[in-house]
Amino acid sequence: MTQTLTLNHETVAILNQRSTPFAAVLAVKFAVCVTKMASRRRTRKALAQLEPWQLADVGLTPRQAHDESIRVFWKA
Repeated sequence: MTQTLTLNHETVAILNQRSTPFAAVLAVKFAVCVTKMASRRRTRKALAQLEPWQLADVGLTPRQAHDESIRVFWKA
């Protein structure tokens, strides 16, 4: 199961308060970035392991899956 960390409007409002330390805002943004990259890496590795019939179930060709699985994790 993949978990996605997103910043909702309430969280962004809290982070944008003047009383929120800059370091805290930076730390949260860094954590979101690292989490997204880790999720991309994990899902692309899993995609590379799928069988052709499984790829057909999700609407991908083996070539499309290969192209996506070799992308570097920092690219969306």
